[in-house]
This record gives sequence, C-alpha cells and structure tokens, in this order.
Amino acid sequence: MSALFDLTGRIALVTGSSRGIGNALARALADAGATVVLNGITPARLKAAEDSMAVDYPEGRIRSCAFDVTSDAAAAEGIAWIEANVGPLDILVNNAGIQHRVPMLELDVSDWERVISTDLTSAFLVGREAARHMIPRGSGKIINICSVQTDLARPTIAPYIAAKGGLRNLTRAMTAEWAASGLQINGIAPGYIHTEMTQNLVDDEEFNSWILGRTPANRWGTVQDLAGPAVWLASSGSDFVNGQTIFIDGGMTVVV
Repeated sequence: MSALFDLTGRIALVTGSSRGIGNALARALADAGATVVLNGITPARLKAAEDSMAVDYPEGRIRSCAFDVTSDAAAAEGIAWIEANVGPLDILVNNAGIQHRVPMLELDVSDWERVISTDLTSAFLVGREAARHMIPRGSGKIINICSVQTDLARPTIAPYIAAKGGLRNLTRAMTAEWAASGLQINGIAPGYIHTEMTQNLVDDEEFNSWILGRTPANRWGTVQDLAGPAVWLASSGSDFVNGQTIFIDGGMTVVV
C-alpha cells in the first residue's frame, strides 16, 4: 500500500513556495520522496528557502527556479529550465497567490487584475506549459490550490473570491481537455490555516472566536493538515481522481 503514495524519482514544481503553505506542501512532497523545485519571484528569498530545505534532504533533491508565474513567456522559460536541468516534470502544484482587502466600491481595477492574474491566470499559464510536456509522456499530476472562498464569500475580498471560484472551474476545464492524455488535475481548498501570514488573524480575539465557532472541528487548520491530501493527489493513489476540489476545512463549508 505504501508504494501507492511513494513519490521517489518524481519531479515536482510548487509555485509560490518560498514560505507559507507553498513551502509546507513542497516539504510534504519531498518527504514522500520527490525532487522538488521551489518557485518564487524574489530570488534572494527563494534561495534562502532552498538553502533552508536542502539541509534536510539528500543533495540535489531541493532545487529552485525564480520566475514570474503571471507571464506566459516566463512560465514557458521556467518549465523549460526545469525539464532541461532537473528532469521531466511529473507534478505541478499551482500555489502562488495574493490577497487584497478592500470593499468593491473602492476597489481599483488594477488591484482586481493583479489578484486575478496571480491567483487564477498563473495557474492557466504554468499549467498549460507543464501540460505541453506531460501530455506527450502520457502522465502528470496538476494540483491547483483553491480555498474555502472557492465556495464561500466574505466582504472586502471580491477579487480573491472570483479567482478561487474560477480556479475550481479551471481545474474542471483542464480535466476535460487533458485527462484522456493521462493527466490528473485536481484542487485542494484549504480552510483557515494557521501560518505566519495569518498570525495577525489568530491574534485577533473577535476573528479567532468567529473561526472557532464557524468551524465544526473547532480549530484552525495547520499546514500539516494539507500534507496528506497533497501527497495523495500527487501520487499513484489518485490515478482515477480527476477534476475534483477537495475541501480541507474542518467542515466549515458543510454547515450553516
């Protein structure tokens, strides 16, 4: 049974993985045996993440490739670099994303477009480039990182909600076009996860109480809660799972 989830010999790219959830997912894939390529747009921070992770794994298992996931040319160059310098890409995790909080009546179009480009269009661009290489080989795993906001809405985050809702249907569209070529494309939709980037929300007594009351599991999620589902979707254990978005939210989206 363990062989189903063994990623030894497979090559994975995780976008937006210099910190936070992306970095945790990269570690989960590496722990399962994959060679992992970290990605980010800031070379210095990305190199620091690579150096930090590399000490925990055999030499060559952790690499990095800095490129702008919102640029079609940069995405093509980044994927080509991985194919030429690391090896055939087996797993792509589209994790890169940003947030922008402002009421819609005050929202600048440029900020709307920035969030949509980073959180949705990037998954199309990088996913398409990865698929160009995966399809001729007849196999590949693409995991799109969605959110509870794929299904739910809150005030002041309209671009994020639109992007994450679109990402679920992009996952379905990729499945419709690429599943017959041997690819599995699925989504993971985290609930509210306690990370360094959400610490201020955890520290907000009112918001923290709302999260605990709104979540049947009565706690925040952790990055480790995402590790198992990510490895499963990246592994042979999910070879007939396609077009699905798996909510990892402690039950938040199933209650009123």
